[in-house]
Amino acid sequence: MTERNEGEQQAAAAALRKGHAARAESAAARAAALSRYVEQHASDGHADAVWKAAHAARVAAQALAVFAENSADAAAESRCARNAAAAAAQASQMGQLVAADTDHAGAALELALKAAFKASQAAGAAAGAPYGGAREELNAAADVAEADAVSAATQAGWIRPGESVPSVDIGVRSSEVLSMLHF
Repeated sequence: MTERNEGEQQAAAAALRKGHAARAESAAARAAALSRYVEQHASDGHADAVWKAAHAARVAAQALAVFAENSADAAAESRCARNAAAAAAQASQMGQLVAADTDHAGAALELALKAAFKASQAAGAAAGAPYGGAREELNAAADVAEADAVSAATQAGWIRPGESVPSVDIGVRSSEVLSMLHF
């Protein structure tokens, strides 16, 4: 391998990592914001929804932590972004459940939930075999879907522009649990 080819491969790997990182960070922030929304708007009958949203935010934060610990591996990085997006979709379900009992119910909630599912599916496709996070068009589609999910969550009132992202404790990270989640 020539130095030029090696340099090009390193640049491509860095670009992939940057894209996967941005998607994972966005999904984790979405999950954290949704957890806060659910906690603030839940009635007494929604203790389960509060727990599930908090757990989803924790899983997304764990995916982000694992990403940060990874060396440049497009497949592992894209799986972390996928896991964060899936967790954010779970938190979105809880957001819709809680919002259905408030004055916030409406078409924006349904669109936000659909956008969250689409972002999760697109991240899954980008991370899937045989491409393992390295196929440009799948990553681009996942990037667009994540941006759409953020926009829809903002329209639904789940995310407030300008507000800081709540911090999420990642809890204890068991290697057995992480292996089950395919980190």
